[in-house]
Amino acid sequence: MGISRFASLAGLALAGTMGLSAPVFAQAETAVAIFAGGCFWCVEKDFDDVEGVLDTLSGYIGGEAETANYQQVTYEDTGHYEAVQVTYDPAITDYDKLLTVFWHSVDPLDPDGQFCDRGPSYRTGIFPQTDQETEQAEASKLAVAAELNAEIATEIIPGKTFYPAEDYHQDYYLKNPVRYEYYRFACGRNARVDQVWGDRSYLGTSYRPE
Repeated sequence: MGISRFASLAGLALAGTMGLSAPVFAQAETAVAIFAGGCFWCVEKDFDDVEGVLDTLSGYIGGEAETANYQQVTYEDTGHYEAVQVTYDPAITDYDKLLTVFWHSVDPLDPDGQFCDRGPSYRTGIFPQTDQETEQAEASKLAVAAELNAEIATEIIPGKTFYPAEDYHQDYYLKNPVRYEYYRFACGRNARVDQVWGDRSYLGTSYRPE
């Protein structure tokens, strides 16, 4: 059962009058993972449908430029990828499970973009935050190469700064559902994921193409 803001304030006041220590309310531990899988509108949707994911944030990562916006990343040589920062509850899901979701919702064989979106900013990438995550990502890449019996184009790039994207990109699939669904269909995302992965498409997420 949750504790309301007013109940919390009342408890603090009572503790003060009785000379007791203020109660400590534990906050849930969270962790983040960052993935680039082409259009970040679609990557947000895929991860929002994963149990244990608390939040997704579209942004840019991977380049050397110290600033990033959509115009720069898409049309200039910044080196950044479109990416999504995934905040999750480690008590419910973990980094390996998120890697599974990532791989099975993209085309990891394409070195030049994703689906109808071409160019460096639309490449796939994994951006580990720790040495352990780097090891896990590398191991998962080897497993995917064996599973598909093919060379994997996805890069693993640790130690990069994430820059949040403009507000109009955040939760785009919720704000503009008709335009989003048309874009996703017309770009061929679901069709290509199904071609690469078959019945393992979107493994680990409850998202299913309509």
